[in-house]
Amino acid sequence: MATLPYWRLSGFYLFYFALLGATAPFLALYFNHLGFSSARIGELVAIPMLMRCVAPNLWGWLGDYSGQRLLIVRLGALCTLCSFALIFVSQSYAWLALVMALHAFFWHAVLPQFEVITFAHLREQPERYSQIRLWGSIGFILTVVILGRLLEWLSLDIYPVALLVIMAGIVLCSLWVPNAQPSSLGRKQVEGGFLKQLFSPGVLAFYACVALMQMSHGPYYTFLTLHLEHLGYSRGVIGLLWALGVVAEVLMFLAMRRILLKFSVRRVLMFSFILAALRWLLLGSFAEHLWVLLLAQLLHAATFGSFHASAMTFVQRSFGPGQQGQGQALYATLAGIGGAVGALYSGYSWNTLGPAFTFSMASVAALAAAVIIATRLQEDRP
Repeated sequence: MATLPYWRLSGFYLFYFALLGATAPFLALYFNHLGFSSARIGELVAIPMLMRCVAPNLWGWLGDYSGQRLLIVRLGALCTLCSFALIFVSQSYAWLALVMALHAFFWHAVLPQFEVITFAHLREQPERYSQIRLWGSIGFILTVVILGRLLEWLSLDIYPVALLVIMAGIVLCSLWVPNAQPSSLGRKQVEGGFLKQLFSPGVLAFYACVALMQMSHGPYYTFLTLHLEHLGYSRGVIGLLWALGVVAEVLMFLAMRRILLKFSVRRVLMFSFILAALRWLLLGSFAEHLWVLLLAQLLHAATFGSFHASAMTFVQRSFGPGQQGQGQALYATLAGIGGAVGALYSGYSWNTLGPAFTFSMASVAALAAAVIIATRLQEDRP
């Protein structure tokens, strides 16, 4: 493992998830600043997630077929930057919808292929993935704190410029990363093509739960900032609260190697879904109490940290070297479908049914995923 390009891989994750740190808490706030209603905001936020239903599978198939995963990552990062720059042309609803769709088509080409490259570098130590991925969480934290303060001091009109700076960082880091191809050496050989592997016991159930988990995050990623602003929290404090959640995620990533060596993926996933259900109830009904809000944000360690690390391990184990790209792409696709549904239903229900009911629907989705995992996923040996 001495040849592992740890800092090159980590640097890419830092900038990639810095972009998520700039969009998840503040994109809806920016659209609100432009004067759009909650329904239109939900639709605009849902568009990039809907693109995850199409783009990752196309790029995943191309990556497995051509083997040129790193080239796809680099071109995807560059095209993301160029297409998002079109936001300065117009800020009408139709034009913004086009920009959201176009840049997301390329942005979602990047991460699934990069995940394959990362696991190819890790080879027989996939449990070390979380030690690299935690730098993405650090990028998220730095962005929400710094950008939260900037948007408190300056106008929201600077927001698109900040996104372009981060996108440029993704492009530069993609040029720094060395290539690697998945290897079957030392791994249990997974027989059959992609579809045969997909229909292996428990795999489809796992992907259904991925969609449910991201659906449950819909109100969180779309309206949490507006929800907290309405409750009287400042933008700077809101940025710190987002950062707190990701600090908990980082600590979980640091512990995930030991956790996955001790506990099965199935148990970790069940634990993540149950705590997600609790988290959404707390955010929807008790967020005016700071101590409850702090607890809910600490639960991000489970709703993203332990969930994502164990999910990546499940995908890596379930598909052979020639199907890793498609397996990662399908993960991104199902996450996109769930996230889009979550953003849409929360956009339509937020003003009519209220935050408490909207977050309760998210809690039900997470509980349904816990039941599916408990009944359909086979117990694996850690």
